[in-house]
Amino acid sequence: MMMPVVNLKVILLVHWLLTTWGCIAFSGPYAWANFSVLALGVWAVAQRDSVDAISMFLGGLMATIVLDIIHISIFYPRLTVSDPGRFGSNMAILSLLLKPFSCCLVYHMYRARGGELPRAGVFGTSQERGGYQTIDSPEAPTDSFAGPEGGGPAAFGC
Repeated sequence: MMMPVVNLKVILLVHWLLTTWGCIAFSGPYAWANFSVLALGVWAVAQRDSVDAISMFLGGLMATIVLDIIHISIFYPRLTVSDPGRFGSNMAILSLLLKPFSCCLVYHMYRARGGELPRAGVFGTSQERGGYQTIDSPEAPTDSFAGPEGGGPAAFGC
């Protein structure tokens, strides 16, 4: 599936507008979480080649999906709501609905900057075997912990 080419600045602008309008109905933690993540997005724009900046922005977007669901579900105005309050609530919900799509776009930007998926999962072990040699290998293994004369740690007086 081909992802549309969208500039990171456009993603930031859309989420900044929706967050600003969402702050009409929700303030405090909603504003802090979303504007903090948008600041990470500004960092990602400023450092075009930084994998760290774009990965922090992507992680922040994913975290605010969960935080927005919690915040909107707890603080959604249920009683008499004015038109500005209804507008702000709808914009916060629209921002929440757009965030998974934004995460997909930012993920592709992350991959374009050279980011990779982690090899080891949270609970699994890495399948990378770069430090091991097969039995049939003709080279002698390199031991980075071996002391002089290959005596191991005891040669250093440990």
